Amino acid sequence: MRVDASENKYNNAGYVPVSFREKLGYGIGDFTTSLVFTVIGTFLSIFYTDVIGIAPAVIGTMMLLVRVIDGGADIVMGAIVDRTDSKHGKARPWLLWMSVPFGGSLILLFYAPELGSTGEIVYAYATYLLVNLIYTAINIPYGTLNALITQDPYQRSLLNIFRMTLAMAGAALITFVTMPMVNHFGGGKTGWFLTFLIIGALAPFMYLITFKATKERVKPVVAAKKVPLKRALPALFRNKYWLLMVAFCLVVYIGSALTSGLNAYYAKYILENADLVGPLGLASLLPMLIGIPLSAPLVKRFGKRNTALSASVLGMTGIAIIMIDPYNFNVILIGTVVKALFMAPLVGTMFAMLADTIEYGEWKTGIRSEGLVYSAGSFGTKVGSGLGGAAVGWSLAFGGYDGTLANQSGQAIEVIKMVYLYAPLVISILAILILYVYQLDKKFPAIIQELKEMTRNQ
Repeated sequence: MRVDASENKYNNAGYVPVSFREKLGYGIGDFTTSLVFTVIGTFLSIFYTDVIGIAPAVIGTMMLLVRVIDGGADIVMGAIVDRTDSKHGKARPWLLWMSVPFGGSLILLFYAPELGSTGEIVYAYATYLLVNLIYTAINIPYGTLNALITQDPYQRSLLNIFRMTLAMAGAALITFVTMPMVNHFGGGKTGWFLTFLIIGALAPFMYLITFKATKERVKPVVAAKKVPLKRALPALFRNKYWLLMVAFCLVVYIGSALTSGLNAYYAKYILENADLVGPLGLASLLPMLIGIPLSAPLVKRFGKRNTALSASVLGMTGIAIIMIDPYNFNVILIGTVVKALFMAPLVGTMFAMLADTIEYGEWKTGIRSEGLVYSAGSFGTKVGSGLGGAAVGWSLAFGGYDGTLANQSGQAIEVIKMVYLYAPLVISILAILILYVYQLDKKFPAIIQELKEMTRNQ
């Protein structure tokens, strides 16, 4: 198919205005998701190594294996969402059905019964797999919902901005309150369990708000209502922009998992103050909380891709600042704030760009599969997070880290410092290269117009 039109306004159900209430309700869902995602990325590794006493290499391998398995579950869940047919739609009902299991799985993750060294590893594997599978069962439909609420690319960007703003708020909150709550409840296994008993009990209510506040409007244009997986999956791999966004999600989430996973170790052993993990986490989250909403006019003027690409280049200045004096907390704080501020537009556009690949795939192949597109994109985030988390554990093991010791070897400390400083630089370069190749923004309005013409001719 060839695209010649350049219009970007259409009169259909997918282009009705999305109210502030619905955008806010949609965003609250990722506030909830972010609680679990941040906990896993920031605190779970040090909980396993320093509280339970599991070797870091075991944790690293577990995080990778479970995330790869869970990434495969993403594809299955995406296909299930595409085949869901209920009075609430195809994505929204899953928010209702999985909200309570979502909170319960978080509680079990930090229960940590006395089972002996082998039993504790088995329990860690089982509960980590469980929380990831339930996370998939609620997060795949939630992400898919963006493409079902509206087809307007700018409104999708705004939905994603609300989503990521509230996600950053949730991440900042959990980063700030976790250790004070753990310490308030006496620390150790009991402190961790009671903290997440409260958080897990509250989490379901926020997903119910998202369920009530949102509405599915977008319907397939040229695709059959239900497409067999054996047709939909090969079609997905003919979608070059989807492949680019999967690679982009993979790279970004490797970097995110590495940095957040190492924050607790860097604060404890390089800065020699474990309590600085909270300020470090907030320095990487609060600027995004401010910057993501402010990125909306940039996206409107320059487009999602150009905004994200520019932000990725400028964000490298924050990495350079940190390298000036990696032992000085104030320098690290300034560099982290600068890096996070420029990261905000990238985070604010990433999933909106992924949603746009749905229409490109429909135009290219005649098959529309929102759930499968988002789930396969989520596979990139899961595997990226798994690789990042595994890299934390394997790096610690390579350096000879032992969580039962009060003082670590010089080699362990040097490995923590090197990975913390140089991994983000490599990640930024890879992200820039991927965004440079991504060119869907300028083609998207004409693709939509051609899809509408095809509908009128049917």
